[in-house]
Amino acid sequence: MTTTESTRYSDSDLQEFKKLIENKLKEAHLDLELLKGSLSHSDDHGTDDTSPTFKMMEDGSETLSREETAQLAARQEKFIRNLRHALIRIENKTYGICRVTGKLISKQRLRLVPHATLSIEAKQNQ
Repeated sequence: MTTTESTRYSDSDLQEFKKLIENKLKEAHLDLELLKGSLSHSDDHGTDDTSPTFKMMEDGSETLSREETAQLAARQEKFIRNLRHALIRIENKTYGICRVTGKLISKQRLRLVPHATLSIEAKQNQ
């Protein structure tokens, strides 16, 4: 038995994490769709008949809001990618193994950050 085989989560543990990640993926996809929907939402807010200054100020805040929304969407896409990679690690039975120390990442950490690839120890040493 190699070190990797003896230092890994059991198949039942991996299934538990797989369900957790699949649920997180569903939520993440819904959130991403909402963000994309708000980005493509191009209705004006009825300010055509108000003062030009107010319209200009609103356009500026709308731009900032769109930029923030775009950043959130990009972060959400990265989160989804990381969750998909975690599912691949589950299939390969390498899930939950710290890529720096080779030790198991605590279940508590994986439940909070299911796509984690570093143990707390390795993360603190970065």
